Amino acid sequence: MCGIFGYCSFLVEKDRKYVCDVLCNGLARLEYRGYDSAGIGIDGDTPTSPLILFKTVGKVASLRKDINEATATPSPAEDAQADAHKVDMGKVFLSQTSMAHTRWATHGVPSNTNCHPHVSNVLTEFSLVHNGIITNYKELKLVLLKRGYTFHTDTDTEAVAVLCKYVWDSQPHKRLNFTELIKTVIKELEGSFAFVFKSTHFPDEIVAARRGSPLLIGVKTDRKLKVDFVDVELPTNEERVDGVDAAGLLAVPNSVADGHSAAGPKLRRSQSRAFLSEDGMPQPIEFFVASDASAVIEHTKRVLYLEDDDIAHIAEGELHIHRLRRDDTVSSVRAIEHLEIELAEIMKGQYDHFMQKEIYEQPESVVNTMRGRVNFDTRQVLLGGLKAYLPVIRRGRRLLFVACGTSYHSCIAVRGVFEELTDIPVAVELASDFLDRRTPVFRDDVAIFVSQSGETADTILAMRYCLERGALCLGVVNTVGSTLSRETHAGIHINAGPEIGVASTKAYTSQYVALVMMAVQLSDDSILKTARRQQIIDGLHDIPAQIRKVLAMDKALQEMAKTMLAKEKSLLIMGRGYQYATCLEGALKIKEVSYMHSEGILAGELKHGPLALVDEHLPVIFIMTRDSLYPKVQSALAQVTARKGRPIIICNEDDETVSDAAKCIRVPQTVDCLQGLINVIPLQLLSYHLAVMNGVDVDFPRNLAKSVTTE
Repeated sequence: MCGIFGYCSFLVEKDRKYVCDVLCNGLARLEYRGYDSAGIGIDGDTPTSPLILFKTVGKVASLRKDINEATATPSPAEDAQADAHKVDMGKVFLSQTSMAHTRWATHGVPSNTNCHPHVSNVLTEFSLVHNGIITNYKELKLVLLKRGYTFHTDTDTEAVAVLCKYVWDSQPHKRLNFTELIKTVIKELEGSFAFVFKSTHFPDEIVAARRGSPLLIGVKTDRKLKVDFVDVELPTNEERVDGVDAAGLLAVPNSVADGHSAAGPKLRRSQSRAFLSEDGMPQPIEFFVASDASAVIEHTKRVLYLEDDDIAHIAEGELHIHRLRRDDTVSSVRAIEHLEIELAEIMKGQYDHFMQKEIYEQPESVVNTMRGRVNFDTRQVLLGGLKAYLPVIRRGRRLLFVACGTSYHSCIAVRGVFEELTDIPVAVELASDFLDRRTPVFRDDVAIFVSQSGETADTILAMRYCLERGALCLGVVNTVGSTLSRETHAGIHINAGPEIGVASTKAYTSQYVALVMMAVQLSDDSILKTARRQQIIDGLHDIPAQIRKVLAMDKALQEMAKTMLAKEKSLLIMGRGYQYATCLEGALKIKEVSYMHSEGILAGELKHGPLALVDEHLPVIFIMTRDSLYPKVQSALAQVTARKGRPIIICNEDDETVSDAAKCIRVPQTVDCLQGLINVIPLQLLSYHLAVMNGVDVDFPRNLAKSVTTE
């Protein structure tokens, strides 16, 4: 949920003001991940000086003000009465390391004290930023308190900083190097995390580690790298730290292997091949550690994604990657990949908010999802990522869709078309509930995991649960290089482009299109389904133009939001069949960004309870576009109007059965299974305008974050 960013420069002269600007710009790109508070930690005036902290409650814009005033924040370990001191922002560093964090609060209220970076003590011997949750922090804290260490915050993260200090203090004569110290600490932690560590004992070095939360490293250098990968360095049996695995809680090694000096490294240090220079001389280089690629794209397009239990050590212009344990099956190299996104894609441009921009990008984003995959001349779909697995999928006993939030709604939206085209039973599960029930999964099940970020914690855990049980696991994700895309057997990238707004819009429509294409491809061995397949492919061809037509109604929808909905406290959205998912997604959007209570209701359930809510004061949106269930939705509408309800009807342009006197939103007609792509656009626009009218920060709704990387 939180966003972390680290900046490490070697033999590159940068002043303190530049470093702070890099950190703040990186945080601004990550702010969608959490915006309760923000903080940075930068080098002091000497290599062993305490870390200089800038922290603030609120967004990165507030942090920038403190930095511009050069007023540092006292460490939580300092006296509460300590005065903030002025910082020389013009000081130049030849090499430096720094870190930054934007917080989504889980433990402790948003405050300067609870804001990251967290430090081990007043001298900031160890400092860190953290994304995730440490589930055993109470036990760690209790043990450390008994051993005389003090705590100053309510967070789980501070326990890790103090644990680093404890491990260091426990080895006064025979010190561990930075990597082994952090490895010792991480072996004591339970939960999910991504960390960036810094220490005054190891100037100009940082260590990054991840388990369950995303982390990548960007590399910026003027020269070409020798190779496009970094070797993973594994310890030999003799070089491992003795006793760490077998010892109890917080036990630390008290001896080192023969032949090493007191401060000697535990691992055989080798130069990383990627960073070797022609003449063996050190080269200027910069590293950027981040939760998301959007934070590094303005600096470099060369990135390396860390795997779970990777520990990355950056020092002296080199990046070394170690594993927490040797006995695993993870690849022994980490590829340095080239990002395809452009900086313009993560800028607002002419729009007031990212959400507005992303709503208007949908005609292009659905085209990008289909590009190179749908041949409209031959009416064929080819998803290259699934091609090798099609026979296995067709033989499956069940298609099991697992997702959360908006991604769950996209699965609900396509459930019917999968059942119709494949004749395979379909189950759609919320990832958290799927895990809670320990749902039975079999080897001949096909599990499909849908996530915009590819880092949703519950979805990843559900995927690993299914992998353990031998099911074929497919991923449908937007973010290339994400955990879900790397760990599934195969899948589809929806290619919607970066989505920054917390409320998902274009990812929903692109997931919808990608899943429909998957259903069509799975049925291409059935002659009986040929006509239906061709009908759907023809419908996909027209979708971008039809979305543009609905977007042209924006002004009318803005006026409708102002006159009919802006002052209301509650809203019902009703539909059935393929439009049930549209009801759920529209209600979620309105809840997320306008804070109005809204509920998506299956119209067939109206008489089983929800009808009791209907009166002349409650607005109801009816989705009544033409399909096989049209007469049944008409019947539900009649029941609502008979009880003085105030319906707003989403209907097709040529529907003459709807009176002109009724409040209508008229949309183009398309194939029944694709109609939800058109119908959801007015609901997205209504939710956006309601949020603006209510004075809500549309891109950053309260209490929410974009990428839910904790359970």
